[in-house]
Amino acid sequence: MPLLEIREYPDPVLRRKALSVETIDDSLQRLIDDMIDTMYAAPGIGLAAPQVGVLRRFIIVDVSAGETSSPLYVLINPEIVSREGEQVGEEGCLSLPELNSDVARAARVTVRALDRTGAPVAIEAEDLLARCLQHEIDHLDGVLFMDKISPLKRELYKRKVRKSLKVGGGA
Repeated sequence: MPLLEIREYPDPVLRRKALSVETIDDSLQRLIDDMIDTMYAAPGIGLAAPQVGVLRRFIIVDVSAGETSSPLYVLINPEIVSREGEQVGEEGCLSLPELNSDVARAARVTVRALDRTGAPVAIEAEDLLARCLQHEIDHLDGVLFMDKISPLKRELYKRKVRKSLKVGGGA
């Protein structure tokens, strides 16, 4: 399967809201497989369709990065239906290279979605899985974890990106 290009900040696709998946067909299945391969190769523990330039509501999550028997979740049109408690932990993102920061998230979430066959699923998650699900679902709404960190750290990261784009001949 071909690896997909992971879009990086400030790519505008990362700020757009993804549209619901209406049809689960062979082309979607191929895209899911390519995203799984891309996530593992990166390596990462989650990937949302907008991160590969596809504005559709589905995510891939495997908090073990494929190294243990932890389940691989493919969630189509996911929504968080309940949140409980709070946890603060470090996050990173394949679309925000070289940025890691503590982020406050719900400690436990329940997510409803369709699996890759179209069957309804509900996942009750806590700890790292809850954090990862929230992070990836945020991507579907054009929200990046940098939006949840201190304004100073966010601005320093933006300056670093602008500088590297000037040096690299980008924007």
